Amino acid sequence: MSRTALVFTEQKDGRIRNVSLECLTAANHIVDGGEVIAVLYGEKNQAHIDELGKYGADKVIVLNNENLKSYTAMAYKQAMVQVIEHTVPDVILLGHTGNGKDTAPRVAARLGIGLISDCIDVSVEAGELILTRPIYAGKAFEKKRFVKGPAFVTIRSNNIGTNEMIKVPVVQIMDVEIHDLRATLEDVVRNATSGVDLSEAHVVVSGGRGVKSAEGFQCLTELAEVLGGAVGASRGACDAAYCDYSLQIGQTGKVVTPDLYIACGISGAIQHMAGMSQSKVIVAINKDPEAAIFEVADFGIVGDLFEVVPYLTEAFRRMQEVS
Repeated sequence: MSRTALVFTEQKDGRIRNVSLECLTAANHIVDGGEVIAVLYGEKNQAHIDELGKYGADKVIVLNNENLKSYTAMAYKQAMVQVIEHTVPDVILLGHTGNGKDTAPRVAARLGIGLISDCIDVSVEAGELILTRPIYAGKAFEKKRFVKGPAFVTIRSNNIGTNEMIKVPVVQIMDVEIHDLRATLEDVVRNATSGVDLSEAHVVVSGGRGVKSAEGFQCLTELAEVLGGAVGASRGACDAAYCDYSLQIGQTGKVVTPDLYIACGISGAIQHMAGMSQSKVIVAINKDPEAAIFEVADFGIVGDLFEVVPYLTEAFRRMQEVS
C-alpha cells in the first residue's frame, strides 16, 4: 500500500544529523513507492537539500521563519503542527534526539494522535506498519502498531542505517506563523565537548567512578581520538564531578547505540545499562571480575584501566600506522 511519509530533519553544527538520514531510509521502506517529504527548518540551504535528495527525499519543504533558526520547543511545535495539517501524511518520523523527545509528545498531544517513540526497527507486514522498541533497559523488545490515524514515530540513532537513493527533490518554501512565544533564544552556550557527536558516534569510550578523577579521563579521551569516537560517562562519574553531565549515558542521560562501546571502570548499574546495552559490541574493563558490566559485555578485560587503556591506545595506533 502506497503511503506518504513526512520526515522532520534536524541539524547540528551546520550539518544534517545522521539520524535524520536514517529516518529518510526508514520512510522510503515504509511508503512502498509513495512520496517522502523532508522538512528543513529556518532557511533554504541547497547543500542540505541535495543531501536529503541523496538519501531519498522526493520533496523538501523549507520552513521560512526567523524563530526556527534555533530550537525552541514552542516554535518547533507550532511549525510541525502546521506542516502536518498541510501535508496530511500517513507516517511522521523524526529522530529520538533531545529535540525530538521534547517536541514529539507536544505535537502528538496537540493533534490528538498516537506516538511510538525510541524505535530501533521498522517493518511492513501484510501492509501494516510494525515498530520495534526496547523495554526494561534493553532486556526485552516489544512490537507495536497503530490502529488508527497517522503513524507518529521517533527513531533511535545508529539502528536503521542509511541508504543512498539519489533523488532530485522538489523544493517548496512554506511560510509558517509563530505566535505567542513564551521564550525566545538569545544565545547558545555549549557545555558539551567538541568533536564527534556522542549520540551518533560509532565508537564510544566511557568512564565510570573507577576513573577516579577528571584527570583520569585523559587516557579515555586519547583512546577515543585514535578510534575516531566520542567520550561518555556513567552517572556516578558525572555526580563525582569527573566530567560534565553532557557526557552522561544512561536512563537519565543519553542513549547510545555505537558499533563499539568500551566501558572503563564502570560497574554496570541498571541505570547505565539502559543507555548502552544495545551497542553492537561491548568491551568492559574493570578490576572487579564480579562487576555486573561483564554480564552484558561481549569481551571483558579484568585489570587496571590505567594500564589497559594506554596499552590499547598504543596498539590501535600501531595498527593504523601499518594500514
